Amino acid sequence: MDLSGIISISGRPGLYKVIAQGKNSIIVESLMDKKRFPAYSSDRISALEDISIYTIDDDKPLKDIFADIYEKQEGKEGPSHKSDIGELTEYFADILPDYDEERVYASDIKKLFQWYNLILKVGALDATPEDEADEDQTKAEVSADEEE
Repeated sequence: MDLSGIISISGRPGLYKVIAQGKNSIIVESLMDKKRFPAYSSDRISALEDISIYTIDDDKPLKDIFADIYEKQEGKEGPSHKSDIGELTEYFADILPDYDEERVYASDIKKLFQWYNLILKVGALDATPEDEADEDQTKAEVSADEEE
C-alpha cells in the first residue's frame, strides 16, 4: 500500500496529491475535485505515509491500518465518518485492539475513516502491501534471469 505523495493540509478539507515543487511552495491537486493550487510552507502539511496511530506498545503506520480495514471490508468502503462515534470506535477497536485510548481521539478515528473512504473512492488504495509487491518483482526478475 503506497501512500507516498498523498498529503493532508490542516484547515482544508480532503486529501491532496503532490504534483510538483515550486520555489516557495508545492503544487497539489485535490483528490476530490482535481483542482490544483499552491501549498506554501506556512500551511501545516502532513504526509499520510508519515502518520501513525498510537498503540500501547508502539505506533502503527497508517498504511498498515488502511490495509487491515481493506482486508476486513473485502475491498469495499468502510464505515462513514458521519456514523455514530460509538460504532466507529468499536469498529476501530476490532481493527487495532491495542490502540491508546487516551491519545487517540474520536476526531482522529473519524478522520481515519474519512481518509480511507476517500482514497478507496479515487482508486489510490492498493491492497498489495509493499513488501509483497517487492517480493513479486524480485521473483519475476529471478525467473527472467534463469530463463536467460
